[in-house]
Amino acid sequence: MRIRRRPAAPPPPEPAAAIPALVEPPPGARNLVVVVLDSLRYDSWTRAEPAVLAQLGPVERRYTYATWTAPSHYNLLMGLLPHTNPVEVYASEYYKDDFLRYSERLAVPGMEFKRLLPSIFLPTYLKHTLGYRTGAFVSMPVLNPHTAINRDFDVFELMPSHNDMAAMLDNLRFDEDRPWFWMLNVGETHYPYAVPGEDPSQWPRISGVHGVFKRLDEDRERAAGDMTEFFDAQSMKLLHDRQVDAVRYLDGVFARLFDLLPSNTWVIVTSDHGELFGEDRFFGHGPVCHEKVLEVPYVEGVVP
Repeated sequence: MRIRRRPAAPPPPEPAAAIPALVEPPPGARNLVVVVLDSLRYDSWTRAEPAVLAQLGPVERRYTYATWTAPSHYNLLMGLLPHTNPVEVYASEYYKDDFLRYSERLAVPGMEFKRLLPSIFLPTYLKHTLGYRTGAFVSMPVLNPHTAINRDFDVFELMPSHNDMAAMLDNLRFDEDRPWFWMLNVGETHYPYAVPGEDPSQWPRISGVHGVFKRLDEDRERAAGDMTEFFDAQSMKLLHDRQVDAVRYLDGVFARLFDLLPSNTWVIVTSDHGELFGEDRFFGHGPVCHEKVLEVPYVEGVVP
C-alpha cells in the first residue's frame, strides 16, 4: 500500500519589520523654516532694501563655510549656520554658543552640539530625537533627491523650475500635532537672476560654468582674447542689478510665506554663498576665494 506524503507546509512568513514609533515632540516645539537664497551676496540684499524681510529683524553680514551650493547646504544641515567673524575666539567655543541658540529657535531647552551626535545632521536629530516632520524643496539640481543631502527627510523635491519660490509655497504643509522643519533652496537669486514669467530669451547668456573661466572647452588663446569683453564693467553691473531686482521680487513672495506660516514659527533667511560681479576679474562662485563670495546676508526671528 502506497503512503501518500503530505506536502511540506510552507515556511511561516517573515515577521514584518517593525515600524519605529514616532517620537512625541517636546511640548511647545516650534516649526523651523530655513530659506536659502542661492548665490545672494550681502550687498545685493542691502541695496534691495526688502521691507517684508526687514520685519524679521536687522540683516547681518555673515560668512559662509563654503563657496558653492552643495557643500554649503550640507554644512547648513549639520546645524552650522553662516558665522560671524569673531576675533580671539576658539572655533569650538563659537560652535557651542551657536548651537545653544537652537533652544530659542526651537523652543526646546537643553540644545547643544553633542546632542546631534553621532550623525551631526540636523534633519536626523529633529526627526528621530525631537519628533519633527522634515521637508525640503530645492531649486538647484546639485541638491537633487539622489544626493547625500536627502537623508531623513519626509519630503524632498527638486522643483521643476529653478526660479519659482512661489510654487514651493503651494506645497508647504504644517500639522497641529507635531512641528515641521522645512528647508527651501531658492533659485531666483542664482544666475541668470531671473524671476518667474521673464522671457528666457531675455536672460543673460554666459558660456561655460560658474567660476573664473568663461569656457572650459575653448583654446587658451581664444579665451584670453575674450576676457576683456566678458568682464566688461557695465555687463557685470547689469548682472548685479538683476540679482538686486530678484531680491525685490522675492520680498513679495516672503509676504505670502509669512501669511502661510503658523504663528510662533522660527524663520531663518540667508544664502549659501555670495557672488562675484567682476571684482578682481572674478565672476560667479565655486573655485574662487574672495571676500564677496564668502559674504552673505543673515536674518532670523519669529515669523512677523
